[in-house]
Amino acid sequence: MTDQNNTFTDLLPAKERRKPRIGLVAGGLGTYWPQFPGLLPQLQESSRYVSERFAQMDADVVDVGFISDAQEGDAAAEALRLADCDLIVMFLTTYLTSSMVLPIAQRADAPVLVIDLQPTEKMDHANFDTGLWLAYCGQCPVPEVGNVFRRAGIPFRSVSGWLRQASAWKRIEQWITAAHVRAALRHARHGLMGHVYPGMLDVSTDLTLLPVTFGSHVEVVEFDDLRVLVDEVTDAETEQRITLAREIFTLDDTVKDEDFAWGAKVSVGLDRLVEEFDLDSLAYYHRGRNGEQHERLGAGMILGASLLTARGIPTTGEYELRTTVAQLATHVAGAGGSFCEIQALNFEDDVVEMGHDGPAHLAVSSRDPLLRGLGVYHGKRGWGVSVEFDVQHGPVTLLGLGQDRDGALAFVASEGTVVPGPLLAIGNTTSRVDFGRDPGEWVDEWSATGIGHHWSLSIGHRAADYRAASSLLGIDFRQV
Repeated sequence: MTDQNNTFTDLLPAKERRKPRIGLVAGGLGTYWPQFPGLLPQLQESSRYVSERFAQMDADVVDVGFISDAQEGDAAAEALRLADCDLIVMFLTTYLTSSMVLPIAQRADAPVLVIDLQPTEKMDHANFDTGLWLAYCGQCPVPEVGNVFRRAGIPFRSVSGWLRQASAWKRIEQWITAAHVRAALRHARHGLMGHVYPGMLDVSTDLTLLPVTFGSHVEVVEFDDLRVLVDEVTDAETEQRITLAREIFTLDDTVKDEDFAWGAKVSVGLDRLVEEFDLDSLAYYHRGRNGEQHERLGAGMILGASLLTARGIPTTGEYELRTTVAQLATHVAGAGGSFCEIQALNFEDDVVEMGHDGPAHLAVSSRDPLLRGLGVYHGKRGWGVSVEFDVQHGPVTLLGLGQDRDGALAFVASEGTVVPGPLLAIGNTTSRVDFGRDPGEWVDEWSATGIGHHWSLSIGHRAADYRAASSLLGIDFRQV
């Protein structure tokens, strides 16, 4: 998994999560072993190499060894069932029958990836006998396994290549990244605080949908929970948070001391709220009125929410539950992920200007992020400090959760490039994204996918990773 560009990791330690659990099984047809005595040791050596490569990945690997017949396949299936894997990898070292691996896919209750990696780029035809050829025959059963999986209603995924082929391992690592996303969403606890922004019908989400789709939990918390926790924050703790914020942010002259101190105090309270409810994300909104306490809480969230988001706990305004899920997915994939929407189109430069007010992910910033004081939050009640920065130039990928008429969720992605040019200085995250086409046409196609009007902006061209994640999660994937 690629490390995201985050220079703040020493100051903001990331949330520790359950690592993805990768089940690994290798196999070949036992009938060959007495016929060709040198074959099994060669295949077992390849199997050890594959196991070592997986052990180097940021995952917990459950290696159940080498199987040679259907009975050993049954035993492996039971071991992997008990392991509760996020992904099972079947290494086909030579020909084997599909009866050896079908029970594993049926019983383990986890998505499966089939890999076949022959020893080298090609055979030495002049010097190979049948036994040496069979070590290169891992591709032979791949169509058979694919056929049987289809007939059994099991999604089929495969990577074919040779043992030390960099491009093959890159494709395998995409599936491991996808397993990180699946593991994070399976075990996530998503917080909801406040109420939906009035009138945003696209944002409204059935709270049963995430547990049913991903297995995650939605915890409803109250602004009064936060109010009590913020009241308990001491002056010394507030000063410590101000010191931390000064190390991370550049303060604009518009920042008022009392607003900065309030944002720091709310930030400490937010940390305690997240810890108390063991949250992996938090979506919030509260309208408030005339400076009363809940309006001040809602207006004081931006600093603390940005610090939490940088630690891998997306904390997002406007009650955007589905977008916090997308931000969590892009974060654990190693690509950051900042709350985003369309701001304007530039038809001279063919770019979509994109960003959002409020919390942002520091990993996507091109420079030290800025705290700007705002006397009014557009479209929202209250005032205070807001986060502003430019997104780093280069490749980016948008990821959002679309929803269909039947309620089904889908990952929706689009790859573009952030390019230099003039940006607004209004206390927002901003960027100019070039999608290589007329920006109006891009907006039309993007809007037709079922995406809402918010999404996660992540660093790098990562659509292949998100496509793989959607496959493991069992949801649709759409790319514009």
